[in-house]
Amino acid sequence: MSRQLGELAFAPPTSHVYNPLTYAAANYEAYCERFGKAPGRVILLGMNPGPFGMVQTGVPFGDVTMVREWFGIDGNVARPASEHPSRPIEGMACTRNEVSGTRLWGWARDRFGTPERFFADFFVLNYCPLAFLEDSGKNRTPDKLPSSERAALYRICDHALAASIDVLRPRLIVGIGSFAQERAARVVGDLEIAVGMILHPSPASPKANRGWAEQAERELADLGVRMPRVG
Repeated sequence: MSRQLGELAFAPPTSHVYNPLTYAAANYEAYCERFGKAPGRVILLGMNPGPFGMVQTGVPFGDVTMVREWFGIDGNVARPASEHPSRPIEGMACTRNEVSGTRLWGWARDRFGTPERFFADFFVLNYCPLAFLEDSGKNRTPDKLPSSERAALYRICDHALAASIDVLRPRLIVGIGSFAQERAARVVGDLEIAVGMILHPSPASPKANRGWAEQAERELADLGVRMPRVG
């Protein structure tokens, strides 16, 4: 997937494209090797990397503090060939928080205690590993790309998600937000795998700013996902 995505071209207003599967490959590989092996779990599926999360660390929703201190992953992150001046890649030295990642992994830590307990039931993936930036430094999500660019991108990402499903054999796929849910439903097709959705933890969502973890747990419960007791 990473090699195929590297062959795509994106026109303005997209000015820079970051692929953390290349320059932060060590951390992503460590994440998958350590936590990605067990079948039959719930996949939590995000859209694409955030500027201070996976873009910096290589781990989905990977706020630096959570990746280093909770996962124990602190690998080398290189510099991409082309960086936006207002969005430099600082890797594990980045001091900015990825709010979505802090909320997601903070919930996992508080509810499950250890990564091993969380990943016994869940695995977190992003549908698309690329981050898109405009000249201004504004983040550009995949759904805002022109239709011709989306078609080529989605074809590669759909194939990769299908391959991940084949390996992980999940019992349920939960889109973190409606975009991820829609892409998962398209990829699953007639397979006997349920697809649902939880609220995205983005601070841009007023609803998510009013107790995201509690809302997400209610939505997971409605999908039949049971939570362990706190403590």
